[in-house]
Amino acid sequence: MEPVRNEVRKRLAPWAYPTAQGEEGKWRGRGARNLGTSSACASDNFTDSGYTSEAGDNNNDDHAKELELKLATIRADPFERDQAERWLAGFLARADSLPLFLDREDARQEAIDQAACVLQSLMTGGDDEVLPCKDDQSDFTHEFSFDLPSGPTGEPTPAIQVRLRDRIAGTDSDDHNDVGLQLWGGSILFSQILCSSPPRFGLVAASLGPSPRIIELGAGAGLVSLVLGALLPRLGITTPRIVATDHHPAVLDNLRSNVTHDDLPVETSLLDWSDPMLHPPLDVPADLLFATDVVYAPEHAALLRDCAARLLAPDGVFWLFITIRKNGKFEGVNRTVEEAFAPHQPPKANKDGRRLGILGSERLGKRRGIGRGDESGYELFKIGWI
Repeated sequence: MEPVRNEVRKRLAPWAYPTAQGEEGKWRGRGARNLGTSSACASDNFTDSGYTSEAGDNNNDDHAKELELKLATIRADPFERDQAERWLAGFLARADSLPLFLDREDARQEAIDQAACVLQSLMTGGDDEVLPCKDDQSDFTHEFSFDLPSGPTGEPTPAIQVRLRDRIAGTDSDDHNDVGLQLWGGSILFSQILCSSPPRFGLVAASLGPSPRIIELGAGAGLVSLVLGALLPRLGITTPRIVATDHHPAVLDNLRSNVTHDDLPVETSLLDWSDPMLHPPLDVPADLLFATDVVYAPEHAALLRDCAARLLAPDGVFWLFITIRKNGKFEGVNRTVEEAFAPHQPPKANKDGRRLGILGSERLGKRRGIGRGDESGYELFKIGWI
């Protein structure tokens, strides 16, 4: 894999890449997902690469051919290909947290673009293909397995299995709102917690009944909705109605594909937080709302609050799982959640003299092998009517 290392070093030379070191002092390419496998990568650890945009065309045809020959050689060797993918994925996972990129957003983005370009070429090429950095999008298929608590007598319980597709977000340089195309660490960790302790989230047949209505806001690739669709029947909640919602057209297309692929009680719907249209299947209030890693701008939390106020039943609960980022362009965005759900809210966020407020919250640390390098932890909010 040394040719690929040298190639990426050359491409990233303007940002002093050879001097950059990760938390362990070396780039080891540790992936950000250790709960699933990717058909596009031989490794069990596949990283979230973060925002990427189309890399510029290589103006040097000879250099492009030379690079493709190097990549083709590595593709032909499963071990070398796996190591190269891990190494590149490690850079992408840590790029947002590297000190040399602090206050250098353009430099960091360009470095990510170049690394993602090489990784995409390495992953998507075949024996008879020549695929230098290009502007189409490659899907990655992931299979997840989430453990459930043991049975009443201590016997092991079969794990929840979910399969879905995602792709690297931000490949369209003219559209930076397609973050839902990509699977993020928050949804993986939340799914793990959800399966490990269903009663914690009110997922109990005696209280929910056989047919609860559940809506996921900003579902993205749909992992949480698919997990719920597989989990609830196992808990005796036999006929749930789960609606996975999003707004971005490309995200919705991928979400529909994932929901259709898995034969689960999950459907999809368009939902614009700023102007929610409560047509079927959103015309009946939800017993439970879920949202994971959906606040990326200061205004998002307030939009989310107002939308949730239109959707949540009088006795419903809204579970919001937020990623904490201590540097970069999303620094401090998590704090806007507490501000949005503070006592003084606009009238449209109230219903029957009550408002949505935070009933409880819990901080969780970052889990090794899950999420991007700029993620320092998570916060879980339980929100309901006050």
